[in-house]
Amino acid sequence: MITSKQRAYLRSLANGIDPIFQVGKAGVTPELTAAIDDALEARELIKIQILQNCLEDPKVIMSKLSERTHSEPVQQIGKRLVLYRPSKDKPKIQLSK
Repeated sequence: MITSKQRAYLRSLANGIDPIFQVGKAGVTPELTAAIDDALEARELIKIQILQNCLEDPKVIMSKLSERTHSEPVQQIGKRLVLYRPSKDKPKIQLSK
């Protein structure tokens, strides 16, 4: 689990990044989950856009993705989600204790 201070720091980092994935009407597919898993390993912090034609609730999508990719949900504002998971090989983001 990450602390509220760590979450605030991750939110500030997420401000500068653009969404690299979009969730459409197909919802959370195994292919999307695998791609997000790979991106988390490479980038650690990613932003996801939920399209208008997606019928699932953003909170449900956030919990599904964080559960399936073993990542921490950082933030959900409207239809944008931010997920964080430290890299196993080369962690880039240093969180304070």
